This record gives sequence, structure tokens and C-alpha cells, in this order.
Amino acid sequence: MGNFPHSFSIPVMGTGHSIDSPIRVGPYGINSVISVVDDLLVEKIRKYYCKLYDLECSTIGRTSEDGRARRITAYLDTVNKIVEKKFSAIKNQPFFEKNDKAKYFEMLPDGSVMKEKYNQLLNTEKGSLRDRLSYELSRMMKSGSIDVNIMAKVDKLNYTKGGAPMSKEFSDASAALRGYAKSKAPSSLILSAGFNPRLYNYITEFKDFYRDAAGEIKKKIILKVSDFRSALIQGKYLAKKGLEVFEYRIESGLNCGGHAFPSDGHLMPSLLREFREQRDQLTKAVQPLIETYYEENATGFSDDWRITEPRLTVQGGIGVSGEADRLLNSFAMDATGWGSPFLLVPEATTVDKPTRQVLENAGEKELYLSGVSPLGVPFNNVRDTGSEQWHQERIEKDKPGSPCPKGFLKSNTEFTDQPICTASTQYQLLKLNQIAQSEMAENEKEEQRENVLGKACLCDHLGNGALINLGILAERRAPQAICPGPNIAYYDGEYTLREMVDHIYGHSKSLADQDRPHMFAKEITLYVNYVDELAEQLDGKSGLKKLQKFQNNLNKGMAYCLEIADSEPYQDENLSSIPLAVFKQKERLQSILESYEERISVKG
Repeated sequence: MGNFPHSFSIPVMGTGHSIDSPIRVGPYGINSVISVVDDLLVEKIRKYYCKLYDLECSTIGRTSEDGRARRITAYLDTVNKIVEKKFSAIKNQPFFEKNDKAKYFEMLPDGSVMKEKYNQLLNTEKGSLRDRLSYELSRMMKSGSIDVNIMAKVDKLNYTKGGAPMSKEFSDASAALRGYAKSKAPSSLILSAGFNPRLYNYITEFKDFYRDAAGEIKKKIILKVSDFRSALIQGKYLAKKGLEVFEYRIESGLNCGGHAFPSDGHLMPSLLREFREQRDQLTKAVQPLIETYYEENATGFSDDWRITEPRLTVQGGIGVSGEADRLLNSFAMDATGWGSPFLLVPEATTVDKPTRQVLENAGEKELYLSGVSPLGVPFNNVRDTGSEQWHQERIEKDKPGSPCPKGFLKSNTEFTDQPICTASTQYQLLKLNQIAQSEMAENEKEEQRENVLGKACLCDHLGNGALINLGILAERRAPQAICPGPNIAYYDGEYTLREMVDHIYGHSKSLADQDRPHMFAKEITLYVNYVDELAEQLDGKSGLKKLQKFQNNLNKGMAYCLEIADSEPYQDENLSSIPLAVFKQKERLQSILESYEERISVKG
């Protein structure tokens, strides 16, 4: 389980930016992740690729029975078919030629068995040994995994045309799960954005998540987690149902793209140390539960089966090969995830040219943690996107918000019986009217108006870049949103797949700015920025307790970061930036707490 060619993967990016990444990079053995939140976008992309590859394609209409699940299944099966076709073509190419097969092997990490055997082949004279090596290498080739991400808590219940509530298996997350489960792709399901017991229980209805007679699991489960305790709790919950976690994917709470889920100041190095030191518990705690399940609910747990230790991977802000090496070697991670840098690689992601230009030009000031998400969760954003301009134009025309063409993020029932989206025109007009009629002070009214108008139509706009990039929609008809992590500030060009992979493995000169702060240093700064904003929102002694908790955890994490800074750096690893960040941000953090204490003492 999990013998992959590469030591990195491409995580999910928005609803559209990695939607066809498996087609682009899978034939080269690189794993990548598709979002299936937007099944309507999925259907449009399927039609495009069916036409491109001359595949049979019948439309699954918006109101078709079980349409969401069927659209997702159909798309994943199409992607799987195309990846198999492209991979087979590469696999059948000859060695010793400048072709995609050479590219496949040349991009592999140094030290991998396949790379070493390939180098041996290149230095072998014609004859039976070279023929045998060629045959063995071709057989060893694997395509990248077509993984699927489902945000567990984005699980809206749906209604019939007549307004009657549909049963729970037709909720957004359950239907997406069913769509994935019925697909032919032997890959992994990545569950993120929280613990959803209803969804986890629904997994048990699909046999591909369980071991077959040979002990193999066709569809694996990956949990994106923020800390060890959460990983262990969720792992045990699933194990009681006979479900094994194949991988725990640890992500920085703030130094990431898309929605940010900040912890209480627990920095990544501290989290990774806990995973490294208690890793064996992730197997020991679940093994008896798995065996008990199979004894009670199946034909027993076979002695030939082995419960393997789950993989540990990490993502969020990794920017140079040395940082990846530290995560793989010093923290014993099995792989790393590289997201935002691939937004500048047209061979890997679907980003329209104007938006890619925005990313190329973006510096630290253009990247910010925003309140644009209708989910009410902080969202990493970049200024001057097509989406931002579109929303501003509507505000100026007194038509704020979006018509809400898709409605995947509907959750608010403040004014209506059925949920509506806070980024919709309907909600924003109602809320603005309520604010106008309130008796609050004018400055408070203005602050609330800004919060309301700041919500963006992520459902639609995050997928538009893909539609423009593929020529499905014209730019003027499709406002584009994008959600890069802060790491994108240190890249300023458009790169080939080979250039980015060589950068990841340290095979070439670093593509990132030389002055780029270490990922651990950047995370410290991002957390203190977050505490600064949080202090403005909190009040009273309860708020002080919360801030003190942040400060305590951050101080512990920063002390550990200083220990790391004293170690030997890996290639291109800017360890000297860590002490600078610690001393500056520690002082700033103390100042934030003192100002807060002074403010509440004056009030109270």
C-alpha cells in the first residue's frame, strides 16, 4: 500500500485549479487531488475531455435522479480512462530516446529504486542485461493516483423541486462520497475540514473501503488533520467500523491555500514532533479494533493480512528542497504536499492567464487572510482578482452579492426557512437593510456593511479559471477567484513541470526568492498576525484567557524552532530567518497581550 514513484503530491486547490491535474501529471507517476464539491463544474470538464479524446458522453442533467453522485462517478471514470491511456502510451515508448518515458524517469527523486535502476540502464551496453533492465523498469512504472477531496462539514441537505427535504444520503457530502465510491479509480478519498460522523458512518456502505479476500483495499482513506489527538480520535472511530486510515495528512493551520483552520497557536514543528514520537500509537490503538470488526462482521481477520503503519505526510508552505528534506528526514514524514507553486505550472493546473499573471506579480502585501468565504472560515486570498473586481462593480450598481447559481455553500437561515448563502444578493440586501434600520453607531454599521459585502461567490468563481483555461467560457463571462497560500509570494514566473519537480528535489537552482523566509519562520509571523486580528475581536477576561493560550503555545513552538535553527541546514534551507522571526514576533506577541490587558482594564 502506497509504494509511489514520487515523494511529493499535488494537493487539492480550489474547486477548479486541480480538477484535471491527474490527467496532466498522473501519467508521470505524480499523485494529485481533485475537488468534487462542484459537480456542475465536473460535468462541464467531463464533456470537454470526452470531446477531446473522442469518448462517448451523454449529459447528466442538473435535475437528473441522483445526478450529483452520477456526475462525479462519470467524471472520475473518464479521468481514470484518460490517465490509463496516456500512461500506457508513455510506458510503451522506447528507452534511450528523448521522449516522455525519459521525462518520467528523469523526474524521479534521487535515491529511489527506479531512478537508480534507470541510471544503471543508461550505463549498460547493448545486450541481454540491458534488455532485462528495460523490461523490469517498464514493469515498475506506475501512474499517479487520482485522489478525491471531500470537505466533510460542507454537507448541505437538499430539497426536491417541491421544497420537501430529501433523505440524508442525498446531502452534498454523502452524494459526493457515493459518486467517488462507485467510480472505478483505485485511489484515495481525502476527508478534510472537520469530523462528520454521519458521513463517516456512510462510508461503511461501500465495500471498496474494506479489505477484499487478498487483504487489499481498493479505495483508501486519507484524513487531513491538524493535530495528533484529532488523528487518533478519528482513526479509532473509523477502526471500530473496520475502516483503516491509509494516511494522515498534516497541514499548517495558516501557511496554506484555501480555507485556513488555525489551531490555538500550535506551530507545525511541534505538531510534527508529536506525530514522530507517538507514531506507533496510530497503529497500536486501531489494530485490535480492526481485527475485532472482521471477526464479528466478516469471515475473520486473516493471518496473511498485515495492518500497515499509516503514512504521515505534510503540506502547507513548503518552498524549497531543503525544507522538504527536513520534513522527510528529521521528522520522518513519508511525503510532502506542494500546492501553491504548481499554480504557476500550466502543465499541472488549470489557471487562466490573467489570474496566473496576478499570482506572478503578487508579493507579501497582495496575499492576505480574508473573510470572503460564506462558510465564515478564514480564507487565503490574493488582491485584484477578476472575482474581486466583479463584486465591486455589483456593489457600485447597488446589486451586491451573487445570483447564487450553484448554492453549494448555502447555510444561513437568518431571514429564510431554507438556507441561503451569505454571498448571495438575496442575503446581502436583506442584511444591509437590517443594518440600516438598526440603532447601532454609524461606525459599527459601516464595519458590519463591509463584512457583509466582503463575502464572495466561491462556488462559482473558484471554478471559472479552469473553464477559461480550457476555452469552455470566455473571460468576460467568468469572474475568477483563486486561493493561493502565502508561499506564492516568493515565486515570480511561469514554470514547466520539469522545472518545478527539479526544484522540489533540489536537482536545479532554487526557483524561489533567495530571501524567502523559512516555512517555519513564515508560520510564526502568520500566527502572530492572526493573534493581532483576533485581539481586536475579543473582549473581557475570557478573551484574555484565549490570547494567553495562544501565547503559551506559540512560545513553546518558537523555542523548538530555535533548536531547529541551530541544526545543520539542508540545501537552500534558510534557517537563519527563524531566529529573526522568533525574536521579532515574540516581542510583538507580548505587546499585543499587554495592549489587550490595558484595554479591558480601562473598560472594567
